[in-house]
Amino acid sequence: MATQAGKAKATSTKKSKAKPVAEAASPRDHAQSFAQSAVDLPVGAVLEVTDRVAELVDPFTDRTGAEKQLKSYRSRLRRTVKRTERRGATARRKAATEARKTRNRVEREARKRQRTVRTTLKRNREDVEQRVRQAVEEQTTRAQDLVDQVGEQLSSLR
Repeated sequence: MATQAGKAKATSTKKSKAKPVAEAASPRDHAQSFAQSAVDLPVGAVLEVTDRVAELVDPFTDRTGAEKQLKSYRSRLRRTVKRTERRGATARRKAATEARKTRNRVEREARKRQRTVRTTLKRNREDVEQRVRQAVEEQTTRAQDLVDQVGEQLSSLR
């Protein structure tokens, strides 16, 4: 019987613990929670800052620790500078390659356009020259025909 009473008490305790959580939405509980947060936040922030300052200061408390920390900073800085230098060199090479490709493409297009213009001009010039020759030949033939007609009419008159 004692065990049943203990179990009943334990379940009633669990139920009573669950109840206040559901009732925590009351204005009084909400205000109390807000007030606790207002106090806990600055205290937690101060503790966090204290821990961070201690972490920063701790390596510099003795000479060997300070030297070790400075050596670590130097090597980290050297690695960062080397990495940055490599990135810069890579970017410079890529930019130079891209500029070279662009220049070659533009020059190739310019040469192609020059060829197109030259061939078009040559073709047009030859076409015009041929038309002029034809026109001159036509006019010469017409003039010769007229001269022949005039000559025939003159000879028929005589």
